[in-house]
Amino acid sequence: MSEVLVEEYRGEIVENVHRGFICGISDSGDVVYSVGEPERITFMRSTAKPIQAIPVFKLGLIEKYGLKGREAAILCASHMAEPFHIEALESIMEKTGIPEDLLICCAKPRRIYHNCAGKHLGILMLCKELGYKMEDYWSIDHPVQQLIKEHIAIISGYPEEDIQIGVDGCGVPVFAMPLIFIANAYLRLACPDLIRDGQIRTAVEKITMLMNAYPEMIAGTNRVCSLLLQDQNIVAKGGAMGVYCFGLKRERLGFVLKIEDGSSDEWGIIIASILEQIGYDNKDTIQRLRAAFPSEIKNDNGRIIGIRKVKFRLK
Repeated sequence: MSEVLVEEYRGEIVENVHRGFICGISDSGDVVYSVGEPERITFMRSTAKPIQAIPVFKLGLIEKYGLKGREAAILCASHMAEPFHIEALESIMEKTGIPEDLLICCAKPRRIYHNCAGKHLGILMLCKELGYKMEDYWSIDHPVQQLIKEHIAIISGYPEEDIQIGVDGCGVPVFAMPLIFIANAYLRLACPDLIRDGQIRTAVEKITMLMNAYPEMIAGTNRVCSLLLQDQNIVAKGGAMGVYCFGLKRERLGFVLKIEDGSSDEWGIIIASILEQIGYDNKDTIQRLRAAFPSEIKNDNGRIIGIRKVKFRLK
């Protein structure tokens, strides 16, 4: 069962109740923090992007095409189509020779304005490198998608044959598994020494280093991901329909959060509360979240007309 994470008040009346799940796993493999059932099966959505990029880094395609740090980072991103995002994506297409019309993700005015465009370009880079057809790169039966699924299994520790498949908003496969294994994936992203395969471990180290070095590329200005990734101790990525993941390097913890109704507006105050409840020592990170995502609810005129209240306690 889910539990109440946040209540939203308009005046004195509860207007919205957001239920959900939180799972925190340690490097011993134990669930050390939880709200709701950690076995709940959930789609990873865009939290999978850093993992989906692993084969690109493992095969040395960043070096082959001379991608700069910002360009390599956006392969893991859900970008907000700010000018610096579009500049990086255009540079990737120029360097790789991959035309924009091959991307199946649709957005206006251009396909690269879609927040998943970096991921799609990375998958097409794999197709080009491995000699696979590009036209159907989105199909779960495509060998590149099977390669990605294999890496999802390796990083999460969840059996590949048990991973459930759906279609993501951008048109490529999306992977579902119990929350505990999604948390385990972010534990391993934060603590790559837990990854046995040396090539994958090296790729993860490069990916997470870039996410921390270029946090604005992973989401955008004043977005949860970019605010968290300014903290060199955190690896973090959100996804659609209320799912958010982060790993803590020093503490050797992996977390996944799922808001049951699919909202993401509450991420900031929920993550700030998680960090406070576990005694996280970087108060600047918590303050950044609190400043960008205050508990007060304002109307269009900037007047405070309500409040969000965190209701959960980690067990």
